Amino acid sequence: MAPRDPHRPAPALTLLSLGAGVQSSPLLRVAAGNIRDDALDPRHRFAGMPLFIHGPHGERRMGRRQCTSEYKVRPLKRETRRLLGHPHPARVPKGVYASQAIGISPDEAHRAKDADVGYLRNVFPLLDIGWTRRDCAAFLTLHGLGDTPKSACVGCPFRSNESWNEMKTTDPASFEDAVAFDAAIRHGPPGATANGMPLQGTAYLHRDRIPLDQVDFGIDTGPEPDGCSPWSCRGSEEPDEEDAGNDGGDR
Repeated sequence: MAPRDPHRPAPALTLLSLGAGVQSSPLLRVAAGNIRDDALDPRHRFAGMPLFIHGPHGERRMGRRQCTSEYKVRPLKRETRRLLGHPHPARVPKGVYASQAIGISPDEAHRAKDADVGYLRNVFPLLDIGWTRRDCAAFLTLHGLGDTPKSACVGCPFRSNESWNEMKTTDPASFEDAVAFDAAIRHGPPGATANGMPLQGTAYLHRDRIPLDQVDFGIDTGPEPDGCSPWSCRGSEEPDEEDAGNDGGDR
């Protein structure tokens, strides 16, 4: 459920690194299903999303966040264990670990977090060299990769009006997908309802708690909220909102 293909520039980046004399590693992609399809399938176990909820008595809250763990963290941990030669449920020996580079820039240094398992050690190369988002964008543009999309899910609620409007303008197919998904989860994901967890209230992808296709994106909602990249999940809370989620994963 990602806009366009966030991995599309990978082959070009591989060639770029080789041209700079950097030894290239195999390009591996991991996945754990499709969050949209899973959320709308009443037979599938539902991983909570941080949806904006309007309660039956007018209260405003957010749904529990489990999607980062389910669709990002766990697949990465599973593949790391395999590469280290100790797949789950085997115990990874002490001192055996993989270094994991995460693209957090100084603009969002507060999101840089350590891994929660001993066999992964997070490193943050952009922090080490001091590259901001603007520096990264300039580098990508210089090498013909200026249209590289963000990896956020199409239906991720952590978007500003500017971000939603950009999707609507530059990727209308993804925006229509988000509109359809927004309508489909209005009364809670079918999977959650089928498993005895009906939603108390109505759910929305937009913070104003109105249908996505009715939002006036011309209203400035401020900077883009922190997203939910692995081990750098959203650290700040929206005023008078409750975010009951937490992240975990296969250890």
